[in-house]
Amino acid sequence: MVVLENIEIRDILPHRYPFLLVDRIVELEADRIVGIKNVTANEPFFTGHFPEFPVMPGVLIVEAMAQVAGVLVLMSVPDRKSKLVLFASIEEAKFRKPVLPGDTLRIEMKILKKKATAVKAQGTVTVDGAVVAQATVMCVVSDKPAQKPEPVPGQ
Repeated sequence: MVVLENIEIRDILPHRYPFLLVDRIVELEADRIVGIKNVTANEPFFTGHFPEFPVMPGVLIVEAMAQVAGVLVLMSVPDRKSKLVLFASIEEAKFRKPVLPGDTLRIEMKILKKKATAVKAQGTVTVDGAVVAQATVMCVVSDKPAQKPEPVPGQ
């Protein structure tokens, strides 16, 4: 059962291609969420990580976990269009198996602690039922800046 499709996720999260790492939400409860990321051979990071043995970088798996947690957090914020969920910390990250093109990540996040502006969530990522990664992430809720940041020179 799909709860949120990609277009609805984009209405909640500010991330866009190539950095939106959640394709759909399939389960959504008050303190728990399950997101799906389909890993394709066309992912831009595979051209350099690694050309002869493409492996999804662990930091991007953790980012996908934080994005799924961000959807859960923002779903309960009434004025979510004026807020950002920012990745604040990571604890106890473990990577059990490589994630390869063609894999489908099942990202389950559970809220451990919730305060007015911070959330701590524990997550497990599986592929075909096998655990590929685990971590605890902390995210903070922040107001969106009133104006866009200045562009970085050379970009």
